[in-house]
Amino acid sequence: MSSPSSAVSLDPLDLRGRMDALVSRVLSYHAAADAEKLWRAFELGLQAHEGQQRKSGEPYFVHPISVAEVLCELRLDVDTIVSGLLHDVVEDTGITLQQLEKEFGSEVSVLVDGVTKINEIRYENPEDQQAENYRKMLLTMAHDVRVILIKLADRLHNMRTIDALARDRQTAIAEETLNVYAPLAHRFGIARIKWELEDLAFKTLDPADYASVAQGVNTRRAEREAIIEEFKLRLLDYLKDEGIHAEVQGRPKHFYSIWKKMQRRNAPVDKIFDLLAVRIVVRKVSECYHALGILHANWQPIHDRLKDFVASPKKNMYQSLHSTVHGPDGHVIEVQIRTGEMHSRAEVGIAAHWLYKEGGVAAEGDRFDEQLRSFREALELQQDVHNPREFMEALRTDIFRDEVYVFSPRGDVFKLGVGATPLDFAFHVHSEVGLHCSGARVDGKLVSLRHELNSGETVEVLTSNTATPSPGWLEIVKTSKAKHHIRQWIKSTQAEETMRLGREMVERELKKRKATADLDHDLEGVAQDLGHTDTARLLTAIGAGTMPLTKVVNKLAPIEQKKRRIPLPDRLQRALRRDNQSGVRIQGLANLMIRFARCCQPVPGDAIKGIVTVGRGVSVHRTDCDNLLPRRIAPERLIEVSWDVNEESAFPVQLIVAGHDRMNLLADISRSISDMGVNIQAGSFEGSNEYAHCTFVVEVRNLKHLAKIIKAIGRLPGVDRVERAAVALGEDLFDPADFDA
Repeated sequence: MSSPSSAVSLDPLDLRGRMDALVSRVLSYHAAADAEKLWRAFELGLQAHEGQQRKSGEPYFVHPISVAEVLCELRLDVDTIVSGLLHDVVEDTGITLQQLEKEFGSEVSVLVDGVTKINEIRYENPEDQQAENYRKMLLTMAHDVRVILIKLADRLHNMRTIDALARDRQTAIAEETLNVYAPLAHRFGIARIKWELEDLAFKTLDPADYASVAQGVNTRRAEREAIIEEFKLRLLDYLKDEGIHAEVQGRPKHFYSIWKKMQRRNAPVDKIFDLLAVRIVVRKVSECYHALGILHANWQPIHDRLKDFVASPKKNMYQSLHSTVHGPDGHVIEVQIRTGEMHSRAEVGIAAHWLYKEGGVAAEGDRFDEQLRSFREALELQQDVHNPREFMEALRTDIFRDEVYVFSPRGDVFKLGVGATPLDFAFHVHSEVGLHCSGARVDGKLVSLRHELNSGETVEVLTSNTATPSPGWLEIVKTSKAKHHIRQWIKSTQAEETMRLGREMVERELKKRKATADLDHDLEGVAQDLGHTDTARLLTAIGAGTMPLTKVVNKLAPIEQKKRRIPLPDRLQRALRRDNQSGVRIQGLANLMIRFARCCQPVPGDAIKGIVTVGRGVSVHRTDCDNLLPRRIAPERLIEVSWDVNEESAFPVQLIVAGHDRMNLLADISRSISDMGVNIQAGSFEGSNEYAHCTFVVEVRNLKHLAKIIKAIGRLPGVDRVERAAVALGEDLFDPADFDA
């Protein structure tokens, strides 16, 4: 079909040629597709984005048409491809959702809205803003999964063209791709997009390791291809002799997957089993097992390398038999066996829900309806979670986690996330079973409720009418379903009991931090700061799980620490001083002395405010510093300030590291910090009863740099908690001049 004429100046020949090819491709798998609707979307998008350019210098509309091409490769319907062509018009042009609905229908407007960032709600923290965008996307996706297909196609093209961006943006986008979008592609079984996203992100984040893996894979490529070819020919002969008509393919390997296995096994690239890999595609399920028998009859299988995902599909509906054998000349070869239908589903996953059969009827509907139901249930369990980052963390537990397969005593199979406990299993069976769980047997043996379940285990739940949940259960369970039911039970108990639980939780956490407080007195101010009318309501909220415990204790602990006036070692006090420094701009004022407050130690990236002091210039604090509370400082003393620093500037920050005392713990922490090229200005260590408490003052460039340091320390064995000090310890770090009238 030829395109309508247009006077738009955006390289129309190339874009129209690509659009012609796209429309032809859609018609090839759906003859009744509305080609005219596709062309109308093309014209609107082309005109709306006229004059806009990407960072690469290309016309912007190259991106939407590239997204539409990816969706076309997944053989999606017209409305999805139209939405791909128009996915940025609401966010980046003057087109409204109402216009889209009028021109293309409600489905298109809903899909475009689902991938449009939220502008109406603004969060001070960029991470909260991004998490809220994820929440919106996922909630829309629960009603129409095509939202995530469009977003994945959008991210895939952005990753393919990421070289045009500044290095810091490349890093941020690649990290987000690995942490959010690749797991989503995996969760919904879209392997071809998952693998490419992971490899592109790996190449961006760690180009040296990527190049090393690529070189290792390519070095002996010809030798491996010869081994695979010999194996394929012999295997085809054996299958044909048994009357099985199959296709045997070599499987391309993905660098990120290889690299992860190298790290996990501490092995060089040539020792990774599935560098030599083939796939057998047969016509029916029974032939999968027949082919497996033929494989094992002719080559020696490797013990514990057989996995049956045909009888027990993965959560993303993936099905295959996996086996690893000693092939020609003893070479280790990984083999997948699946039907053609399984292969199609493994490649495009939930996109198969919209694959068109003859007559325009979508295939795979029933199979994926079950998957979407489980996804919706996970979302529904989080409806009461208002903090966007807590919402994402809860969903990661259920959506992004791999699964284990366990059995009930009657032989029923249950799928749970890796790391699930018998308590998770109990709630998965039924909420009442979970609420009255008193113990568990695994494979006939009594186990702790904290026992991590493994595939193949048989789990028996022991119940008692007198057994009820305790707050400690929230630390045991891993699934959001179990956490939801435990929290609901806690909420349903009497207010007095819930308040008592909250008080116990606070006291236990204070004891863990080796801090004490007069809760009846100190909690009054904390309750007001956190929006509660009194202490009782705050404690009830903590006990019910609606107020994060750490948020309360982080405010309590500094109050008590200052009250006790525990001085920091002199070297830590000196390290935290950074008086009369530049790096901050004050609107409309100049030549003022600027000091960075030692009580909260702001660094670039923190939201900050200034306090006008008497004779000591402007003291710069983090906006979440307790010393900026209205009861401590008059609002008219506060002024707006902003960061103005160069990349070489360094800022002292106090870190608190707590964990189980072990040999070389302090050395390992120090080495972890030093390996990142970070200067340690000072440090102290205290250990008692096998528990260690370390304090460091380190130099950081900005908030992102600090987050990387905290993450690196947190990975170390024995480390339970790494925190940036909310308020530095010691009375002499409190500046009276900041608060003098």
